Amino acid sequence: MNHFDGKLDVLLVGGGMISREVILPTIFQEQRYGRIGNVSISTLTGGIIRELQQLFPKNKFKGYPDPDKYGTEEKFPDMFRDAIRDLPENGVVVVATPDHLHTPVIMAAIEAGRHVIVEKPLCLKVDEAHQIIKAAEEKGIYVLTDYHKRHDRSIRAARYKYRRGELGEMLHGHAWIEEPKYMALEVFKDWCEKSSPFEYIGVHYADAYYFVTGLKPKRLVAFGQKKFLPTKGKNAYDAVQATIEWEDGSIFFIQTSWVNNPKNSAMTNQGMQLLGTMGEYWADHKDRNTHFVTEEKGYEDYNPNFFKQYDSFDFPGEVDNVGYGYDSIVQGFNDIRRIVAATRGLSEQEALEVRKKIIKEMEETRGLPRQALIGVAINNAVRMSADAGGKFVVFDEDMNIRFE
Repeated sequence: MNHFDGKLDVLLVGGGMISREVILPTIFQEQRYGRIGNVSISTLTGGIIRELQQLFPKNKFKGYPDPDKYGTEEKFPDMFRDAIRDLPENGVVVVATPDHLHTPVIMAAIEAGRHVIVEKPLCLKVDEAHQIIKAAEEKGIYVLTDYHKRHDRSIRAARYKYRRGELGEMLHGHAWIEEPKYMALEVFKDWCEKSSPFEYIGVHYADAYYFVTGLKPKRLVAFGQKKFLPTKGKNAYDAVQATIEWEDGSIFFIQTSWVNNPKNSAMTNQGMQLLGTMGEYWADHKDRNTHFVTEEKGYEDYNPNFFKQYDSFDFPGEVDNVGYGYDSIVQGFNDIRRIVAATRGLSEQEALEVRKKIIKEMEETRGLPRQALIGVAINNAVRMSADAGGKFVVFDEDMNIRFE
């Protein structure tokens, strides 16, 4: 029997930067508002759990591995499986591992019948995405890819205008998203060679173009440069650029980098431009026309829209995390809460049919697996093209890829 009290238990797999700066503050805030129950976290070592305990001293969670039992140095790459097995029926698995490790965690969660929220991209290979799609659809499991740019009101505005015909037919567009050298050299030093700035952040804008237009990619060509990072012992791309041709003949160019100057006025340079037959869109997503100059940080371009802390209205002395980085994760929690509530007390077969029906209703606007497949395919094709020195890669109807 499903005794759902309105609270979801949450397991976070991964304890890196995005977990510390966005996901855990979101989870703990939802817990404070009574929408999240127990929290557990699975990481590679007990040392990471210990760091998270020190970072969030007011918040209780169960750690896998427990540093008091296993110490802080030994690595446990598969302990997430124990954590998933311990997760109650109404639990949610949030996946925030390095990109190339997403698939085994997602598949383990689906096999256990647990709904999933995964940081973008869903995975890095098209065949893995199809594997996830098949398993999720057979078991009626909700798997949301956290493309938080979909919740950026600037991106939503472009979609709203385009879908009402105000921009006409799309001709071309350009997006840029670039981050500083410390991302590859410090934050992602252990796995930057397995990814690239396009796969890590550029996919946000590939998905944004798809989200705005509903168009699917036809073919692309990509180029990458390895000049700076190899001098630091990393055989990784400094920058990657991709030109994508879509099914209507429109072109979208995306430039990415993670070797920008660390003294930039914001961590991320980002923006997007679109030109249609009836209108145009242009937005600098770094410069939101809010600036600070302080002794501590100097000049800052301040983006109040992504994920920022403010004095709480409801909990004096606490902070509220506000922004589209928060909203996109909470959308997943809210959707899962709706699914769990709707299937309460039903037989296994009845619950399966209800889950499938609700998930189907959500597919048009959510980054569920069939939508997330687009970003996976573009990522896979970009890496394939760049590694080949700029050969064209084409997509079939199922987003399988091959050289032209």
